[in-house]
Amino acid sequence: MEFSIASLLASFTSEKSLTPKVLEQKLGTREGRGNRQLQIALDALEKLGILNKERGRYRRLEQEGMFEAKLRCSSKGFCFAIQDDDDAEDVYVRECHLNNAWNGDRVLVKVIKEGGGRSRRRSPEGHVELVLDRANSSLLARVEKGEDGIFRAAPLDDRLLFRVELDTSGVDLDAIVNYLVSVEIVRYPIGQLPPLGRVIKVLGADADAAAPADIVVCKYGLHESFPEEVLAAAAALPAPANSLKASEIQGRLDLRSLLTVATVTATAGELPPVMDRAITLETNPAGHMRLGLHVPDVAHYVDPDSPLDREARRRGVAADLGAQWLPLFPADLYARHGSLGLGCDRLATSVLLTFNDQGELLEFEIHPSVVRADATLTEAQLDAFLDGNQADPELPQAPAIGDLLTQLKTLAAALRGQRLSRGGFDLSGYRGLTSFDREDVPGAPIAPIGIAPTARVLLAEVTIAANAVVASHLQALQVPTLYRVQAAPSPGDVQETLRLAGNLGLELTLEQPDQVTPRDVQQWLQQATDGDTRKILNRLLVEALKPAAYSHEPRSHFGLALPVYTTLNAPTRHYGDLLVQRSLNTLFAKGRDRRTARSKEGVNLHHSSCHGAIGWNLLPTEDQQELEASITSAAWLLSDRERLIQEAAADSHGLRKTAAMRARIGETFSGPIVGVQSYGFFVELEALGIEGLVHVSSLKDDWYEYRSRQQMLIGRKSRRQYALGGRVEVEVRGVDYYRQQIDLVAVSGGAESNFDALVDDEDEADDSDLTFGYGAEEPEESDLVDLHEPDDLEAPLDEFDDD
Repeated sequence: MEFSIASLLASFTSEKSLTPKVLEQKLGTREGRGNRQLQIALDALEKLGILNKERGRYRRLEQEGMFEAKLRCSSKGFCFAIQDDDDAEDVYVRECHLNNAWNGDRVLVKVIKEGGGRSRRRSPEGHVELVLDRANSSLLARVEKGEDGIFRAAPLDDRLLFRVELDTSGVDLDAIVNYLVSVEIVRYPIGQLPPLGRVIKVLGADADAAAPADIVVCKYGLHESFPEEVLAAAAALPAPANSLKASEIQGRLDLRSLLTVATVTATAGELPPVMDRAITLETNPAGHMRLGLHVPDVAHYVDPDSPLDREARRRGVAADLGAQWLPLFPADLYARHGSLGLGCDRLATSVLLTFNDQGELLEFEIHPSVVRADATLTEAQLDAFLDGNQADPELPQAPAIGDLLTQLKTLAAALRGQRLSRGGFDLSGYRGLTSFDREDVPGAPIAPIGIAPTARVLLAEVTIAANAVVASHLQALQVPTLYRVQAAPSPGDVQETLRLAGNLGLELTLEQPDQVTPRDVQQWLQQATDGDTRKILNRLLVEALKPAAYSHEPRSHFGLALPVYTTLNAPTRHYGDLLVQRSLNTLFAKGRDRRTARSKEGVNLHHSSCHGAIGWNLLPTEDQQELEASITSAAWLLSDRERLIQEAAADSHGLRKTAAMRARIGETFSGPIVGVQSYGFFVELEALGIEGLVHVSSLKDDWYEYRSRQQMLIGRKSRRQYALGGRVEVEVRGVDYYRQQIDLVAVSGGAESNFDALVDDEDEADDSDLTFGYGAEEPEESDLVDLHEPDDLEAPLDEFDDD
C-alpha cells in the first residue's frame, strides 16, 4: 500500500469532510492500483464506523472509548498500548486481543476493561481494533528450515514473537540457512494466513560478519535510496546561479552586504558537506548588537504534498549513522538550494535579534531574505578560534571574521547566562533540550559547567535564542505551527531519583513538594561537584526526564525553561523545521497586516512590535485550516520518527564501539559503578567511555543479595559491597556484538563503597528491599528469582484480580 491508514486518518481534521480526489492528492496515490487501494481503505473504514460517507464526501467520526496508540511489547509477550499523551494511562493488551498487531505498530485501541481492582494497581485492558501503521516493513532475521520443508525467518528482535514464511523465488534459501538476512514483508498476517516475506539482502553468516550500517538500516527499516519520482522532482528544481534576478528577490530583505559566515555540516557518503546555517553580527547606530541566524529557504522550493514533501515527511529526519548519512532529500536539492554556497546569492529565512550590552533581547525581526556567504567555517576552525587562536588567515576577510567571532563568543556567554538564570540546565548526554540537531545535541553537552565553550556550545546558544523568538512570534500571531515541547517530570517519578541520589551522599529536595521545576534540576546538578557523582546523577536524571516531542499546541519546554519553543535551524535535515519555515512563509505571503484594505495604518508582521496589536483574522480561512491540518497530522508522526532515528543512530554508534571492544577481551580497566540491579552492576570503563555488565553469577567469592533502597549488592558472609558510585577494577571477558553487551568480571574493588554504615546489620533490610542473587553458595530453590534477562515490561499487577 502506498499510504498508511494512519496517514489517511490524519488527513481529516475536526468537522471538515474530504472527497476521494482531495485524499488522492494529499496522500500522493498513483492512478490505477493506488487509487483502488485508497477506495478499499475508505470502504473498510466506513464499515468499521470510523468514517462517515455523505454525498461522496468522507468525515471522520468521534469514537468514545477509542484512541490511537503505539504498541509496545516485551520479550515475554506482554503488550501495552502507549498513548500520545504522556499523562494518559498505558493500556494492557492480551495476546488474544492483538488482532495481528506487532511491537511498534501504531494501532487504534478500544478499552474493554477499566483498570483498578481491589489493589487499584491493575492496568486497564484494551483490544486492537485496527492496525493504523506498520512499524516493521522489513526485519532483521535468521533463516530457518522447518521439518515441513518450509523456510521461515526468525526475527532477531525478541519482541517479535512469530516466524515469517519466506518466498522461495529468486534466491537459494538452502544455501543461507542460519544466515542473517534482511527480509521485506510482502504480506502481513491476515486471518489464518501467516506473514509472508522475501529475502532482499544477505548480511552474513552471523551478526558479527555484518557491517554496523547494514544491521541498523535493516533493523529500523531506514530508506537508503529515493523513489524515481522524488529524484526526478529534485532534478527538475531550477539550477542555482551565483546572482539572483530582481524578480526572485522581490519582497525579500536584502542582507548580501552584511559579513556572513556559514557553518559547515559534514556528511558521509556521496553527499558533499552542507552549509545550512549562517551567522551575521553587526552593531546598529544605537550601539546595540544585531545577531542574524540565516537558513536556506527550503520551503520555497518544496511544495506541500509534492513528491519531495511526502518523501521528506516519511523520513522525518536525516539519519547520521557514522559511516553512512541518510539525507532527508536527494543530493540535487542540497546542491541547488539546500546549501548556502560561498559567494553565491541564496534565498533564506533570517531571524534578526537585537541585544543590549547585557545580552538582553530588545526586539526581533523575521524575514524571507537573500544572503551571500562570505566565508565558511568548519567546526574544527571555530573550535580553534575559541581555544584562543585567531581566524584562519587564509579565510577571506579574516580580521573582520575574527572580530565577529569575538563578539559572538561574548554574546553566546551572555545568552547562556540568561538561560541558566531562568532555570535552564545543562545535562550531558541528554537529547531532549533542543531539536536532535547534529550540532545542538545528540549526546553533546550544552556548555556543561566547568568546560570551555566549543563550536557546538556557541552555535547551540545562538540557535536556541533564535528558535525561541520564532515560536513566540507564531504563537502571538496565532499562526499554526509545529512546537517543540517537553513536559515536566511528575514528582512521583522524581522521588526515586532523589532517593538514589541520597546513596551518593547528596541531599536533593524539591522547592515545592508537588511540582518539579527546571531550577530544581539545575540546583541538583550544582550540588554534584565530584566527577563520578555528577556522572551518575546525570544518568539518573536522563532516565527520569521525559523526552522532548513535537506538538501542534504551544506548550512549555522543561529543559530550556521556556514557555514556548520551536525549531527552524535545520530545514534540510528535519522535516519539522521545514513545516515551521512553511508557517512563516504563509504568514508573510498571505498574512493581513491591517483590519481592512481601506485601513491606512497597518502593523509590521515581521517585527516583534506587532504582538498584541492584531484584532482580526490574520490568514484566510482556507490557508489557516490547511496549515492546521498539516501540522496536527505531522506532530505524532515526526515525534515517533525522530525517536526511531535517534535509536538507530545510538545503535550504530554502539555497534561500532562493541566491535572495537572485541580486540580488548582480556584487558583490565577501572571505573565507577553507574548502575546496580538484582542481576549485576554496570561499570563505565573510563578510558573508553563504554559501559559493561558484571553479572552477579560471576561473583564467586560470596552469595550476594540485592538491596534496592541502597542500590547495592552485598555479600552475605564477607559483607563486601558493590554499590552505586563505588569504584572497581574489571576485566573484559566477552562481547555480544549484536546485543551490544560487554561482559565484565570484577578483579578488585567493591570495598571502597560509601555505604558501609547502611548495611552493617543484616536486619536493616526488610523483605521488600532484598532480592537474592547468585554466589558461591546455592540458595534454596524457593529463594531463586530469574536474574538473567531483566524485562523492560512486566505483566499488569493483579491481572486476575476480580472486581
